[in-house]
Amino acid sequence: MLEQRQHPACPFCRHPTPKTDAEIDILSMKRAMANDPSALQDTGMNRFDEGDYEGAFEYWTKAAELGDAHAHFLLSVMYHGGIGVEKDEKKELHHLEEAAIAGHPSARHNLGCYEWKNERFDRAVKHFIIAANHGYDDSIKGLTECYANGHVSKEDFAAALRAHQAAVDATKSPQREAAEKKRREA
Repeated sequence: MLEQRQHPACPFCRHPTPKTDAEIDILSMKRAMANDPSALQDTGMNRFDEGDYEGAFEYWTKAAELGDAHAHFLLSVMYHGGIGVEKDEKKELHHLEEAAIAGHPSARHNLGCYEWKNERFDRAVKHFIIAANHGYDDSIKGLTECYANGHVSKEDFAAALRAHQAAVDATKSPQREAAEKKRREA
């Protein structure tokens, strides 16, 4: 029993937690082979960081097909920048929309930027407000610009600011603050 306390087990499968990066990689690949969208997305990120854009694209495509919002967002970034794929605005927008529908605030913000660039200000404001309601800081900047240019009412701007602050406050906890402090000190 004492040995179990020294080596905690996974609360889901009760297997001992991995101790080395190699063990973590093996377990992650096992999950990816079982079509776990999160593991596929993580494996794609590892491939991307290694410069294997083709491999990242394959893993992210599979994760996106399984409904992973962040994988859709990452695919949109690839299509936007032409990273490992040919630049394609139509595919970029498709993946941004899928990610936004699934609740990805960065994707929602990027859609707002796209609409702003194409002078569809009402649509841009809606996207910025939704992203701000999820606590996405950059959307407040976008809304501030919309407000300054008269594209959003004072009441809607104030409501978005309150919703943004509520979302940010909802994510605060002593544990998160301690972890953030520890991360900054490292």
